[in-house]
Amino acid sequence: MLLVVDNGSIYTQNLIDFLKEQKILFEKSSPYELEKKSLEKYNSFILSGRRKNEKIINQINSKIIKHCIQNDKKLLGICYGAEILSLTLGGTIRKLEISQKGDEEISIQSKNVLINEKIKVFESHGFEISKLPHSLISIADSKNCKHEIIQYGGKFIFGTQFHPEMTSDGKDLIHKFCFL
Repeated sequence: MLLVVDNGSIYTQNLIDFLKEQKILFEKSSPYELEKKSLEKYNSFILSGRRKNEKIINQINSKIIKHCIQNDKKLLGICYGAEILSLTLGGTIRKLEISQKGDEEISIQSKNVLINEKIKVFESHGFEISKLPHSLISIADSKNCKHEIIQYGGKFIFGTQFHPEMTSDGKDLIHKFCFL
């Protein structure tokens, strides 16, 4: 079962609509509701973007990331989800001088299971990953961002700096993730 962690992104409804349209079984939960739920019943997780920075949300998302690594669960972190993945494992993020918003073309840096050619995606973020920890690799970049898609070692743990739920190419990436 897939769990969508709704961190408050204005784009999460697009993700939910896509999963329903594809008949992908999932549950949705806010980070606050998760404090009372067991993560054990889920085999994959999607961490949505967010609207505002809250310490408790960061702590809960970090807990989910560590759970996925320790228990070999699949994870896709979207925008903030990628940033908290990097931060949890010792990376850094930085505030952008000008927020990124709009269409972007992503190029592959290394062979991976999510994309095998250039894709068009939608960006909407005010922060970006500035330094990856040693445990993460960058598998795709763009002219504006060198860590568009990141992966934890050889596991099915990924982060996208962009919002895949907003474009056809991005939805293909989500679909591939769900059926890995």
